[in-house]
Amino acid sequence: MTEQSNPAAEFPISAHHDTNTDSDFASDAPELQAVEVEIAKVAERQRRITARIKISRSPEIVWKVLTDYEALADFIPNLAKSSLLEHPKGGIRLEQIGSQRLLNFNFCARVVLDLEENFPQEITFQMVEGDLKEFSGSWQLQPCSVDNQSGTHLCYSIFVHPKRIMPIGVIERRLSTDLRVNMFAIQQRVETLH
Repeated sequence: MTEQSNPAAEFPISAHHDTNTDSDFASDAPELQAVEVEIAKVAERQRRITARIKISRSPEIVWKVLTDYEALADFIPNLAKSSLLEHPKGGIRLEQIGSQRLLNFNFCARVVLDLEENFPQEITFQMVEGDLKEFSGSWQLQPCSVDNQSGTHLCYSIFVHPKRIMPIGVIERRLSTDLRVNMFAIQQRVETLH
C-alpha cells in the first residue's frame, strides 16, 4: 500500500469511495453477518483469508457479475479502478486499484492479476505486479439451495504476503472487514441485476 495525500488526482474515485471510513461499514452490521470470514496464519507475515456467502441466484448468473471485470469498481466499495489489460499470451490480465481512508490518510494499493476461468465453478488469480510481495487466490461458485430456490455458495479465498513496510495485523483486520463488505456488495449487485 502506498500512502497518498490526494489519490483522486491520479484516478477517478467517487465521493463514496473517497470518504469511506471504518464506521461507514461496521463489520457487525446485520446484513454483513451473512458473510463468514476465516483467517489462517500461513507463516509469520502471510495469511490466507476466506470469505463465504450464499446468493439466491444460480452460479451462471453470479459468474456474469464476477467476470464483468471492468464494472467491478462500479459497485465494490474501496475498489477505485478495475480494468482489463493486454495479456502477452492472450489470457486475462486485470489491473485493480483499491483506495480507502484510514486514520485520516488515503491509502492506495495496486495489483495486476492474471486470471484463469473455469466456467462456472472457479476463477483463479495470481499477482504478476503490484504493491504486495505475494497475492493470489480464487473465486469458487458452488450450486446450493437458498430459500428453496437455485442459489450459489460463493467463496473468495486469498493468500496475501505484504511487503515489510506494511503491518500484517492492520492488513489482516482491514481485509477481513473489506471482504465482508465486498461479498455483501456482490450479493446485492447480483440480486438487483438478475
